[in-house]
Amino acid sequence: MQIRRRYIIIALGLLLLGIMLYYFRGIVGYILLAWVISLAGRPLMRFFQQRLRIGKFGIGPNAAAALTLLCFLVIVAVAVGLFVPIIINQASNFADLNYGEVVKNFEPPINRINTALEKVGASTISMPALAEQLRTAVTGSLNFGEFTAQMSSILSTIGNVFITLFSAIFVAFFFLKDQSLFNNILLAIAPNQYESQVGNIMNDISYLLTRYFAGITLQVSVITIFVTVALMILGVEYALLIGLFAALANLIPYLGPFIGGIFGLFIAVSSNLDAEFYTEMLPLMTKVVIVFGIMQMLDNFFLQPYIFSNSVLAHPLEIFIVVLMGAQLYGVLGMVLAIPTYTVLRVIARAFLSEFKVVQKITGSIAQIE
Repeated sequence: MQIRRRYIIIALGLLLLGIMLYYFRGIVGYILLAWVISLAGRPLMRFFQQRLRIGKFGIGPNAAAALTLLCFLVIVAVAVGLFVPIIINQASNFADLNYGEVVKNFEPPINRINTALEKVGASTISMPALAEQLRTAVTGSLNFGEFTAQMSSILSTIGNVFITLFSAIFVAFFFLKDQSLFNNILLAIAPNQYESQVGNIMNDISYLLTRYFAGITLQVSVITIFVTVALMILGVEYALLIGLFAALANLIPYLGPFIGGIFGLFIAVSSNLDAEFYTEMLPLMTKVVIVFGIMQMLDNFFLQPYIFSNSVLAHPLEIFIVVLMGAQLYGVLGMVLAIPTYTVLRVIARAFLSEFKVVQKITGSIAQIE
C-alpha cells in the first residue's frame, strides 16, 4: 500500500508539473531560449575572460556576459541593417519598373524557347502577355494597400518578438554569468535519488551543445566570408547581403544551400533587370552559380563533417535520418531543431536506458566525453 501510494504521489506530482509547464509555457520558452543563447555564447565568454585584459586586470563574469550579449545584438542589428534597406530599395525598383523593357532584354532566350515549342506543336510565349503577367505578379505581391491594412498585425508581431528577445537576453545574462545556474534549477526540482544522474546529463548536454553551437558559428562565419569575398571579386552587387543570407539559410540542413542560392540569383537578377541577357545577365548568373557550387562543396566535404559529426559525436547517417524525421514532424523548423534535440535525447537515453542494446549503439560515442 505504501509503495502504491508513493507511485500515485509521484504520478500526481508529474501531472501537476506538466500542467504548470504547459500553463507557463511562454516563460519556459524564454528560459530555454536563454539557455540556448548562453550555450552559444560560452566560447565568447571564455575568450573575454581569458584573453581580454586591461593591464594586469582581467574581465569579470558580469562584464564578459554583457560583452557576449552585446556581440549577439550587434550581429542582429547588422543583419537587419543589411536586409531592410535593400528590401525597401528592391520594392521601390519593382514599382517603377518598365516590364516591357525587362521582357525585351530576355527576348533572345524566349525566342529559342518559342522555336522549340513550335517544333513540338505547343503554344508559344507571347512577349506582351509575358510582360503583363510579370507586372501583375510583382504588383500583386507588393500590394501596399493590403500591407497597410495588416500593419497592426505586423506591429503586434514585432512587439512580441521584441518582448521575447528582451526576456531571453535578460535571463541569458544570468546564465552566462553563472554557468551552473540552469543546472542548479533542474537539480532543485529533480528527485534526490536522480540528482547525480541529472547533474551528469546536464554537464554532457552543455558540453555537446556548446561544441555544436561553436561549430555552427564557424560555419556561418566561413560561408559568409567566402561567398562575400568571391562575389565581390567577381563584381556582383550586394555581395555581403547574399553571403550573410546564404550562411543563415545554410543552418537548414540539406535544403538551406538551395534556398541561399535561389536568393542570391534573385538579388543578382533583380538588381540588373535592364541588362542584356547573353552579354551581361547570363554571365552574372553563371558567376553566382559557380560561387554557390564551390561553397556547397566546401560545406559538404569540410564544414558539415566537422560540425554535425564531430561536435555532437554522431554518425553522418544518424544525422541524415534525424533531419528527415524532423522535417516530417515540423517542416523547416524541425530540420533546424533536429540535431540539438537528438543530442539531448541521446544523453538522456544513455543515463536512464543504457541497458537496451539500441541505446548502447547510438550513444556509445558519447562515452569519450566522460
